[in-house]
Amino acid sequence: MKHLLASFLCLFAFPLVAQTTPAPASDKAPGILAAASVQQLMPPSVFFAGQSATVQIRNSAGIRFADGKLALAGLVDTGGYSTGVREKYQFYLITEAALDAGGKHIAPGAYGCGFVGGKFLLMDIGGGDLLQSTTTTDSMFKRPRPLQVIAGSTDGEFKIYLGREYVALKRSK
Repeated sequence: MKHLLASFLCLFAFPLVAQTTPAPASDKAPGILAAASVQQLMPPSVFFAGQSATVQIRNSAGIRFADGKLALAGLVDTGGYSTGVREKYQFYLITEAALDAGGKHIAPGAYGCGFVGGKFLLMDIGGGDLLQSTTTTDSMFKRPRPLQVIAGSTDGEFKIYLGREYVALKRSK
């Protein structure tokens, strides 16, 4: 009976020990953030042009730069805004780091953004236009999502896509 009990314990106890999984790795490495990290960091609603808009967390993305600074972007629900604002305001950008977008400087802060007529538009949180930069269309992009971030072709470059249209971002020096 003792051997039977010992065999039973060996069969069931040791596989349980072997099957335990290690704790998930920290998401502190530079690059595109994991979806779980974006969900924790992105606020559920944001202020822009006198109103609060819900952020579509499923259509949000983030970047951690080599110095640890973050940039987050997320599509927003603009149903309560005027038609003029809705045409330009498609996503929210929050950045702790100075960025270059299409050769234009972006200071750390929170911004309303959109892709309109082949241009990347960046607006202050009051709705005022700050800069425009040309976007690029990637017709070879197989499965575009509403908003996503993809690593660029050079080190430290990232592309924010809305569908097949994108603007390249880099950490400003």
